[in-house]
Amino acid sequence: MINKKKIKNIIILIVILLIYIWAFSGLKIGGIKSSAGQVVSSIIHGLFHPDWAYINPPDGEGLISTMIETIAIAILGTFVSAVLCIPIAFIAANNIVSFKAVPFITKFLLSFIRTFPELVMAILFIKAVGPGAFAGVLALGVHSVGMLGKLYAEAIENMDMGPSEALVACGANKFQVLWFAVIPQILPEFASLTLYRFDINVRSASILGLIGAGGIGTPLIFALNARGWSRVGIILLGIIITVIIIEFLSSAIRKRLV
Repeated sequence: MINKKKIKNIIILIVILLIYIWAFSGLKIGGIKSSAGQVVSSIIHGLFHPDWAYINPPDGEGLISTMIETIAIAILGTFVSAVLCIPIAFIAANNIVSFKAVPFITKFLLSFIRTFPELVMAILFIKAVGPGAFAGVLALGVHSVGMLGKLYAEAIENMDMGPSEALVACGANKFQVLWFAVIPQILPEFASLTLYRFDINVRSASILGLIGAGGIGTPLIFALNARGWSRVGIILLGIIITVIIIEFLSSAIRKRLV
């Protein structure tokens, strides 16, 4: 007798294999250029011989200043989204709003916002407010609403309703229930999710400058276009070190909060 579980696994394997075949069949792979070896050699040489003078040049427009701007964009973008998501999350939580259509519509809007990548939103805001860090802040802030709003709503839905029901039974009003039963449960989770999103936003802010939204991405695209591989090397090194430090700090803080 043939095992149904084995048949199911074989079918799944075949489907996955067909998907990979279909995906690779759509790729048009061209030949390798004759100058590819020389270009790769130049890139590797530049990456391993970074331009240390660019860390803090006399004119002030160096690695440190642009990385500080990048972190500032991530901080402000995360702050904007975190503030906006608090009321949105309560509206999207099924255990808070009794009219079920409201959470459904709110979650649909949050999903709709998440469909737009940060780069697309940055391009839209650059057209609206002009190039610079402000467009980057708006792009990260609006895009983060889609993710944080969903996570905040899930945190509210997963909280223990026992303390809230006990306070209501004792005659507490809605504000007292919110202050003494809801906020103490969700605040650590909100803080942890916000730090996690900030960690992601630092990475995103690093590339928004590629299209003119401020931060370290602006000198990076200039260095790439000029084939200044030593400059590219020091910029990438700065991004890597900054991301690792922020990820380590945010992870340590999140472990203490949750």
